Parts: sequence; C-alpha cells; structure tokens
Amino acid sequence: MRVFGIDCGTEVTGFGVVDSNDDEGVPRLIPKAFGAIRLSKLKSLPERLDQVFCELAAELERWRPDTVVIEEVFYSVNAKSALKLGQVRGVALLAAARQSIPVAEYAPLKIKSSVVGYGMASKEQVQFMVARLLNLDGVPEPADAADALAIAICHVHTAQTLQAQGQLAQRASR
Repeated sequence: MRVFGIDCGTEVTGFGVVDSNDDEGVPRLIPKAFGAIRLSKLKSLPERLDQVFCELAAELERWRPDTVVIEEVFYSVNAKSALKLGQVRGVALLAAARQSIPVAEYAPLKIKSSVVGYGMASKEQVQFMVARLLNLDGVPEPADAADALAIAICHVHTAQTLQAQGQLAQRASR
C-alpha cells in the first residue's frame, strides 16, 4: 500500500509518501519521498492555491498512491486563518479527486496518538518518532513534511489494525 500524506498550510504545505510492506509477515514502513510546497506571501490567494494544486497534482502523478490522507479540519480562534486553511485543504482534496485517488482524513489527536502514543505530543516528539519509525538518518525537514509523513503513518497503522481485527473476527466466526 502506498500512502500520500498532506499537511495543508497557508505558507507551507508538506507532503510525504510512505509504502507499507507486509510481505515478510512483519509490517514495515518504507519512506519514498517527502517535501514541501512553499508559498509566497507576495502572491495572491488564487495564485497560491493554483501553485498548491499544480504541485500536488504533479507529485500525485509521480508517486501514484493508493490513498491520499489529510488532517481533518480543526477549530481555530482566528476565523480568517481557518478559512484560508480550508481553501488549501479543498485544493488538496480536488487534486486527489481529479486523479480518482481515495481520500482519508484523521483528527490531529489520532495522528499524534498513532505515531507517538500520546495525542498531545509536541511537534518535536512527532518529528522524532517519524524519523525513528521510518529509519531516517535525521528528522524530516521542514516540520510540515514530517507532519505529512506522520499523517501517512497514521493511515498505515489504522489500516493494519483494521485488517488484523477483520482477521480476528473471521477466526472467531468459524
């Protein structure tokens, strides 16, 4: 399974690609790519949204994931910032839909719990665990790319858990 995680942001949108390999009976996470789309504050919002769409579409075409995963909307004190973030999320969802790639969404607490084991973990703890789980030499930079990888890892862990529960249910019904 190949998962493409996206950490939407109004200044930097991170992405990360993770493969899950269960061939040897032991689930393994394999990092394939990560990076960031940096948006200029000098460009208009429509220009920045176009940039996010075009760059994400190109990366999705390049990596051909089975699933795209995005962090769910969270509540923000600043309505204007939340609205802009929602527009970036919409563009990311559109990029996936245009290529007929299924999308999954997870809450920030679920992502942190899946990667660190604690839903209130700090950004640094998430970055550290992403590097450990993917056997990277260092912490992925920028932090938005590490967050995108964490989102992808969360989906892989969730899929593995659901698959294991399904297998247990099948055994129990026999």
